Amino acid sequence: MAELSPEEKLHLVTRNLQEVLGDGKDRLLQVLQERELKVYWGTATTGKPHVAYFVPMSKICDFLRAGCEVTVLFADLHAYLDNMKAPWELLELRVRYYEEVVRAMLESVGAPLDKLTFVKGTDYQLGREYTLDVYRLASVVTEHDAKKAGAEVVKQVEHPLLSGLLYPALQALDEQYLGVDAQFGGVDQRKIFTFAEKHLPSLGYAKRVHLMNPMVVGLTGSKMSSSDVESKIDLLDGEEDVRRKLKKVFCEPGNAEDNGVLSFVRHVLFPLHGELRVKRDAGCGGDRVYGAFEELERDFADKLIHPGELKASVEVALNTLLEPIRKRFESPELRKLSDAAYPPGPSNNTVAAAGTKGVSKDGGGGDDEMVPSRLDIRVGKIVSVEKHPNVDSLYLEKIDVGEAEPRLVLSRLVACVPQEDLRDRMVLLLCNLKSLKMQGVDSEAMLLCSSTLQEGEDPRRLLVEPLDPPEGSRPGDRVFVEGDEDTGEPHKQLHPKGKVWEKLRVDLKVSEEGVAQWKQNPLMTKLGPVTCKTLRGGNIIYR
Repeated sequence: MAELSPEEKLHLVTRNLQEVLGDGKDRLLQVLQERELKVYWGTATTGKPHVAYFVPMSKICDFLRAGCEVTVLFADLHAYLDNMKAPWELLELRVRYYEEVVRAMLESVGAPLDKLTFVKGTDYQLGREYTLDVYRLASVVTEHDAKKAGAEVVKQVEHPLLSGLLYPALQALDEQYLGVDAQFGGVDQRKIFTFAEKHLPSLGYAKRVHLMNPMVVGLTGSKMSSSDVESKIDLLDGEEDVRRKLKKVFCEPGNAEDNGVLSFVRHVLFPLHGELRVKRDAGCGGDRVYGAFEELERDFADKLIHPGELKASVEVALNTLLEPIRKRFESPELRKLSDAAYPPGPSNNTVAAAGTKGVSKDGGGGDDEMVPSRLDIRVGKIVSVEKHPNVDSLYLEKIDVGEAEPRLVLSRLVACVPQEDLRDRMVLLLCNLKSLKMQGVDSEAMLLCSSTLQEGEDPRRLLVEPLDPPEGSRPGDRVFVEGDEDTGEPHKQLHPKGKVWEKLRVDLKVSEEGVAQWKQNPLMTKLGPVTCKTLRGGNIIYR
């Protein structure tokens, strides 16, 4: 391969970025005219990496192809400081897991690795000089500036820990201690980057260049998240799991704006391969290879490409990327590492620490199974509602929960909620109970409500109101307890003998402010807290 000019290297380094802060491009070119660029990318070792990590990996591949010296920082101390997203005793294991995964991903995308270096944060962040610089920064940075800098990255809670305020300072100092010219990250890091540009010079250190990737829309239409199991595809998911998750993805014909599948094609597949083969039936003209994303996007918007064709094409390309990673993790050593770094059940974080030790995979188990992430709670939209033909107290509803077909749900709400108040309403459903047969009909989920009924009260005085997801929610959006995001995935089905729901529901309440909670921790979707309009202070039940 011919030697690239400084201008060609700059193009590789900056292509597909959302922003280069300030005069960064001019400073990059100046460095490239003298020597190779030194860039670092950091990732906090919290939840399991998923396919959205191919976005930074494809950009890191660009850096390496441009001859850059690239440092990948496994920010284990940051992972702990961010509201203890990773328990201390698992930090070393997760760093090892991340190193294996990142190396496998870069090999999968064909990146040259001769100028790649891995660094663990605690290898230098606990040293004397670094610690003194943390104190020096603390003497010139206000609480307001520290909190503002971390607003998009550090977990925001009502009473933040001091550790979260330190997070931006550590990330700024990393630029100096890693000896780099530029830091690369997502656009959600922008406030930390501007914080670094403002405060590093006050310690006598040079201002670095900051390169920002766009935040990729997840498969459900939001940022991909480790805590939202249906918004992401795990790197070790098999072909059937990939097919199943892609089939559930919202991909509206002609909608090229809010489209997680197209977003993945744009930010992962095209930068890596430069083209996409769309598989089509011979009657529709046969397969077509698109060499420019804009052309593919236009044809989809004009409905010349069906969502099913797009998903099938992405499935093939994605499995090609994942297959070498799957094979790498077939080794007993790496399987053991994966299980040790991400043990089933709670991660000993603040919510899980409320009295849980482990969780059985089949939804059964003993008294230690008290983790709310076992519950598969989703947003649903009631598309039809009618009274049960044989039982006056039951509604028969069809509810869209983001799957191929609406679920059939029976609810005892006739005496509590008018039929017209339910039609087209967004609600919350518990989706992994065993189907309940009621009057000869299987109810495939149960609708969650706030209720004023207390133990021992007269059922005739029952007041019930369905819970409300945040405005803008979509069918299939996952609901989780704040702080419990990384304690595992929901059971496919709750075993009746395990009584998981029965044990967890004791602590499910609606606060006096109208926020649904578990042990005073809010129930959330990616858009905000779950609420109840009028029945405040009640218990959460299913009907």
